[in-house]
Amino acid sequence: MGTFVRYVDGMPNPRLRSALAARDMTTAGLAATVGVDPKSVERWLTQDRVPHRGTRARVATVLGHEETYLWPSLRAGLAATTATASELVGMWPTRDSVPGDVWRSLSSRVSRRLEVLVYSGGFVVEAFGLPREIRRMAADDGSVRILLGDSSSEEVRRRGVAEGLPTLPARAASTLDYLRDVRGLPGVEIRVHDVPLYASIYRFDDDMLVNPHTHGIGAKDSPVFHYERVGTGGLFGYYEKAFDRVWETATPPAP
Repeated sequence: MGTFVRYVDGMPNPRLRSALAARDMTTAGLAATVGVDPKSVERWLTQDRVPHRGTRARVATVLGHEETYLWPSLRAGLAATTATASELVGMWPTRDSVPGDVWRSLSSRVSRRLEVLVYSGGFVVEAFGLPREIRRMAADDGSVRILLGDSSSEEVRRRGVAEGLPTLPARAASTLDYLRDVRGLPGVEIRVHDVPLYASIYRFDDDMLVNPHTHGIGAKDSPVFHYERVGTGGLFGYYEKAFDRVWETATPPAP
C-alpha cells in the first residue's frame, strides 16, 4: 500500500508533493493511474526527476496542473518573460468559483507572511477561519498585515454604489469588528484605507491570490489568479509592491 505524501518545505519537488496531498493520492495510486512503477514516483518526489513527455501529460491531467507547474525545470533557460508566465499557478473565472480547499490549504500552510488587501473581505475572514490562523502565526513569530476599506470614507461608499453593494461600508466595519480579538497580537497589524482598489490581494508566504476589479462588477464575480514567486518572474513582485503602496498611506483604525 502506498504512502500518503504531505507538503514539506524544502523537498526537491514540493509542487508535486503538494498536488498529491491535495488529491489525497498515494504514490502507489498515482503510479497505478499513470502506468509507472511506484519507485519512479518516489524519484520524482525525492530526486526531482522529470518523467518522459507522455507520462508528464498523464500526471498533469490526473493532478489538475500544467506540466510546467509540476516541473518548473522544464522552463529552465528561458527568458524572464517565461519565468513570469511560470508564476501563474491557476485561474478561475470568478472568486466564487475558487475551490474552498484552495483558500483553506493556503491559509493553513502560511507561516511567515500573511497579507490581505480588500474593501471588506468578510468571506475569507469568516468562512475560512482567518482569525484562528492569525493567532497561530502570532504565536510563531509570523508577520500579518491586513488592509480593510475605511467604512467612513467616501471612496468605499462610492465603490459600493458602483458595484450594487450599498452595504459595503457596513461590511467593511463588520470585518474590522470580527478581527478585534487579534488586533494588537505580536506581529499583527491592521490598517484601513480609502484608495480605489483595482485588485484585492491575498498573500500566503510565496503564494498570492489576486482578484482584479472592473468597473461595476463586484469582486466575487471577477476572476482570480493564483501566482507563486518563481525566480526572476515579475508578477508576484508587481502585486507585492502594490500592497506596500496602499499600506504606506493607510492608517490604524479608530479604537
